[in-house]
Amino acid sequence: MTRAKSITLILGGARSGKSRLAQELAAGYSPVAFVATAQPSDDEMRRKIERHKADRPAEWSTIEEPLRLESVLQDQGSTHSLLLIDCLTLYTANLMTAERNDPEAVLRRASLFCEALKSVGTSVVLVSNEVGGGIVPMHPAGRMFRDLLGEINQRVAAVADNVLVMVAGLPLVVKGQLEARA
Repeated sequence: MTRAKSITLILGGARSGKSRLAQELAAGYSPVAFVATAQPSDDEMRRKIERHKADRPAEWSTIEEPLRLESVLQDQGSTHSLLLIDCLTLYTANLMTAERNDPEAVLRRASLFCEALKSVGTSVVLVSNEVGGGIVPMHPAGRMFRDLLGEINQRVAAVADNVLVMVAGLPLVVKGQLEARA
């Protein structure tokens, strides 16, 4: 059975079940590429990356790409049934670093990604944090991050067929539908 291509964005807070749901949705596809945006910047992050790797099916390929997600979509979109991108939160932080906290440059790069997302030939599941519901960050860089991630999430949600918000491990459908879970 051939599935129709779909773009699904999964949002939520820390430890809300976003990555788990993304993996459950991806489990019904083959072949799958897991696109990791995390960089092993310290011991805690290295442990988290290793834990995430151990949780994924061995047959999935892993692509580590912190910045050029548009290239991954273009290069891998025809060779996989599904690309699982985890996560846009770290992607945004990576773009901020690469672009020296220039909001316009970050959003230009995010626009390239969204354009590639519109034309990708395969299904994509994306994970991102929803950070706008908390307190206002104390530092300007924190406020900039919150604002940029919110803008990137909005742009991806506009392209997505399905948008889900995770609350306490439960998915709430905001747009589209929740695909059958494996």
